[in-house]
Amino acid sequence: MSLGALLGRVDATAQVGSVALASPVMTASGTAGHGAELAPYMELSRLGAVVVKSLAAFPWPGNAAPRVHPTAAGMLNSVGLQGPGVARWRERDLPALVERGARVVASIWGRTVEDYRRAAEMLAGAPGVVAVEVNVSCPNVEDRSRMFAHSPSATADAVEAAAAAALPCWAKLSPNVPDIAEIAEAAIGGGAEALVLVNTVLGMAIDARKRTYKLGSGPAGGGLSGPALRPVALRAVHDCRSAFPGIGIVGVGGVSRGVHAVEMMLAGADAVQVGTATFADPRAAAKVAAGLERWCRRNGVSRVRDLVGAVQGAPVGEADRGDRDRSGSGGSDDQ
Repeated sequence: MSLGALLGRVDATAQVGSVALASPVMTASGTAGHGAELAPYMELSRLGAVVVKSLAAFPWPGNAAPRVHPTAAGMLNSVGLQGPGVARWRERDLPALVERGARVVASIWGRTVEDYRRAAEMLAGAPGVVAVEVNVSCPNVEDRSRMFAHSPSATADAVEAAAAAALPCWAKLSPNVPDIAEIAEAAIGGGAEALVLVNTVLGMAIDARKRTYKLGSGPAGGGLSGPALRPVALRAVHDCRSAFPGIGIVGVGGVSRGVHAVEMMLAGADAVQVGTATFADPRAAAKVAAGLERWCRRNGVSRVRDLVGAVQGAPVGEADRGDRDRSGSGGSDDQ
């Protein structure tokens, strides 16, 4: 056990690709608003980053109400990527995040490759923005509305277009594919230096009494998030870490407690995002960060980074990722 562990100190810094973070815990896109909405509940500067709701190069109204529906183990949403567009966001929402010292990850989406390029160009030089998260879980109108994330070539094209922001690119991938590693490889080939795993699983809710759909999107259904998604995300993180030992990985899906973050990191995530839990408790991300550090102290882990990939029994890509000691990941604590 290290001196730091004996003294109860935990180095909670994280590294996702080229991006250094003060904490491995971030918000998840779509669950923390476009700006500093969560500032009354926590110090945003203490989070790894605030990942804002996905933005397009243009304003977008989103889907008809109702847009969310609770399930037994999570939530369905069909918000439909409502947003003000990048230009209005930079003018109206970004300044409040910068003022509070937040590191910002800007999520972008588009209906065409050119949409992604335009959104990325509009982000170039944006203060406080440390990375662009490329949300490829969107219908591609250039490919018969097939989702970008379902096609290796379309995913690579969208990520490559996002390079126009001149910022590190993270690709947020969908679990609704036969082989996520194939899509991940394409994203990396397109220039992604990190993978965000995963977006929601496709689902639907039906009102038996009214004999109709419970979401305003109707037959399109919505995305399932929350606790039910966590095992899916863990598997995706594990498999992509095995396949791509040198890539940055962010685990997202059902993280609501410190031990969930530990599990994601043991599977291979460098950092995690907290999403659906925020709807129940706006302090969720801060509580996860505190729980993660508490777990490390109780289990003799002096550096959070030492957890990354430890479940696979060997250091991951030290030549590419730097020297990492994988000791001290034993024990259990449900925090």
